[in-house]
Amino acid sequence: MFHYDETKLQEQLVELIRLAATALPKDVVQAISAAKEAEPEGSAARSVFGMLEKNIALAEKDSIPICQDTGTNIYMIKIPEGISMRKITKVIHAATAEAVDRSYLRPNAVDSLTGKNSGNNLGEGQPYIHFDEWDDDAVEFRLMLKGGGCENVSTQYKLPDTDLKAGRDLDGVYKVIVDAVNQAQGLGCAPGILGIGIGGDRASSHLAAKEQLFRKLPDTNPNPELAELETRLVADLNTLGVGPMGFGGNTTVLGAKIGSLHRLPASFFVSISYMCWAYRRHSMLLTSSGEVSYE
Repeated sequence: MFHYDETKLQEQLVELIRLAATALPKDVVQAISAAKEAEPEGSAARSVFGMLEKNIALAEKDSIPICQDTGTNIYMIKIPEGISMRKITKVIHAATAEAVDRSYLRPNAVDSLTGKNSGNNLGEGQPYIHFDEWDDDAVEFRLMLKGGGCENVSTQYKLPDTDLKAGRDLDGVYKVIVDAVNQAQGLGCAPGILGIGIGGDRASSHLAAKEQLFRKLPDTNPNPELAELETRLVADLNTLGVGPMGFGGNTTVLGAKIGSLHRLPASFFVSISYMCWAYRRHSMLLTSSGEVSYE
């Protein structure tokens, strides 16, 4: 049976939240630096990327949030057999409230009916927590903080789309993704990272899109067709000229990650989960011996 100390786990999760809110992953920092170098000296785009780099460095140095919108806290958790999801959820809630007290998170949970802020980032569906069981004798916590601006330009299409001449094939998928990014323009704090879910129902398609955002930017899709489409999308979307924050430039997206689900014959959904440049995701592995590692 896997055992853990709830008090220690709470503190370890507060550290995970701190890392997610204040320190961008290395692959994201490298992608932003490379994007800056791809812009001409003296251009607005290069200046914007320079400011992003300063923001990143200051946030990490002083352990302050990279963005004032600390976003929806999205957890994807893998647990061994016998672990109580209810108890893990309770510890996550306690860590979330403590992270608000320490100013790593902003109080973001607002009651949709009353408009009242809970004050501790907790509420119905906040944070969002998804569990999967695996065979490893460890618990893996993956956390992503997704801001409201980029969530607002996330979207879903239903194929065929006659206006876009997009059919039920990968060419149709390509067309709706290009349309989504073009419609977003600089909103959502470009350059964006796209998580894309093909198929499923409306809910599972959106979830599949968000799950893709936990992949690292340099990785390669194991499906050759999707790998080719991801490469094509990044190259073509960066010719749109939207650029960072909509100021124009050579980099409109930093990456595109695609997953697919089986679907009903009557439905063909394509969900696009748009992530802002502040691509905040970190993970924590807790072993049965009590060892903890962060990535």
